[in-house]
Amino acid sequence: KEGRKEGRAETERRHLAMADPPHQPLRIHLNQPPRERPPVHISCHAERDRVLEVFREAISRNAPASAVAVPAMQEAMKPQKQTVLVQDENQLLENGLRTLLEELVGAAVDAGEPAMQHGRSVDEGNDGRGLIMRLLDIVLYLCERGHVEGGMIFQLLEDLTEVSTMKDCKEVFGYIESKQEILGKPELFGRGKLVMLRTCNQLLRRLSKANDVVFCGRILMFLAHFFPLSERSAVNIKGVFNTSNETKYEKEPTNDGLSIDFNFYKTFWSLQEHFSNPATLLQNPLRWQAFSSSLEIVLDTFEAQPLGDDEETSSHLDERDNTIFDIKYLTSSKLMSLELRDPNFRRYVLVQCLIIFDYLKTPVKTDKEGPRETLREEVRAREVHVKKLLESTPPKGVEFLASIEHILEREQNWVWWKRDGCPPFERFISEKKATHELPKKRRARWRLGNKELSQLWKWADQNPNALTDPQRVKMPPVAEYWKPLAEDMDAMAGIEAEYHHKNNRVYCWKGLRFSARQDLEGFSRVCNTACAFLR
Repeated sequence: KEGRKEGRAETERRHLAMADPPHQPLRIHLNQPPRERPPVHISCHAERDRVLEVFREAISRNAPASAVAVPAMQEAMKPQKQTVLVQDENQLLENGLRTLLEELVGAAVDAGEPAMQHGRSVDEGNDGRGLIMRLLDIVLYLCERGHVEGGMIFQLLEDLTEVSTMKDCKEVFGYIESKQEILGKPELFGRGKLVMLRTCNQLLRRLSKANDVVFCGRILMFLAHFFPLSERSAVNIKGVFNTSNETKYEKEPTNDGLSIDFNFYKTFWSLQEHFSNPATLLQNPLRWQAFSSSLEIVLDTFEAQPLGDDEETSSHLDERDNTIFDIKYLTSSKLMSLELRDPNFRRYVLVQCLIIFDYLKTPVKTDKEGPRETLREEVRAREVHVKKLLESTPPKGVEFLASIEHILEREQNWVWWKRDGCPPFERFISEKKATHELPKKRRARWRLGNKELSQLWKWADQNPNALTDPQRVKMPPVAEYWKPLAEDMDAMAGIEAEYHHKNNRVYCWKGLRFSARQDLEGFSRVCNTACAFLR
């Protein structure tokens, strides 16, 4: 057994020796391409501190951004000698600038100064810009000229709005509005449009819709001008309604001694439930019936209580202060009688009705013959009633109704545009190169306007004499012209009535023309006979 084990071990050693390749001698390939070294990531704090120090010195100078931007970038990114940074260098520079921006905002808070005015000097020759504004100008100059990545300025603006108070955000947004033309350039817009949209949306969430109406309007106007007309990011493609906007009102009457029709109060404010989500009027016929009956009661009440000149003068009492904006009316039952005498209050409700009617009349792609078609006649009748009430509501009811109709007509264009998938509005004119333009051929000029008339004129030697040639076709005598008609009237000829010349209107018209020119007496007899027949 021991011999067998030794034999097996020897056999295995031989197999292993045959399987292992022999050792090759060391060879050095001189022409072998060098291997790519993995990039060395710059993560030391020394590089970031150098960026901070260089840009602190740059913004402390009283010099335009064009004079200090590129030298500061090259000094901060040593040993960088190029004027365009690569990806890793862009990231390092952006991190350093965001840290510097945070330090400047913190220093402004500690000093109790507005962020955009921190570090501003009133010395002679100073441009009056703060340190943060100078930093933003430098970064904007680098982004505009393509030295750094175009989205860097948008990232800094977003960080600045996040760490600033609402009072400082107004000044920051004023800076954004002043640089709108530069930020909207194609090389910057494509890189930072989403960041700018996110920044504006975050500002809108922080603002109060009741107290910051003007600032909210500024942001919305900026977005409307900043983004192109065919941009779909701000379009409600699916037509989703803001159902979270609920109007709360009293469900049960209160024993306060006021004499009001509480049923009318509930009917009136229940319309807001349908106004906030009009799609349910098409999905549920019962909701449409409830809405239609409630609306009829409200419209009849408006018509039974017309407004006069007294209400018109009272509506102008609050027009002295233009800073007051009413975005939502109070729903207390105690104010119902006063609100019904307010012309603006009535107009708001009636305009809401017109908007709902305009939505119900608009056809859609998937449901062209659905509930909208069945309700069209009833909606049209309600619309006529609402327009009459708007015309009778002072002041200048007719002019107000014309303006609303014009706005709704323009709104239809947007509805059809969204229904068709929001195609782009821009139309670019193809520029034709001068080398490919063919020389325009000179049009031939004809003596009588065109080729056919000129050739016809050349056929005769003396065309003026040809016009007076006796052989030329001319007007026949009246007796000769009416001769075929006389033959038709002869019974011996046996011509059927349907083939008589009197059935040819052109023939009769020409005969009357000839009679009026050659035989006026015969023409008068024909006219007298026709008049007697008509009588």
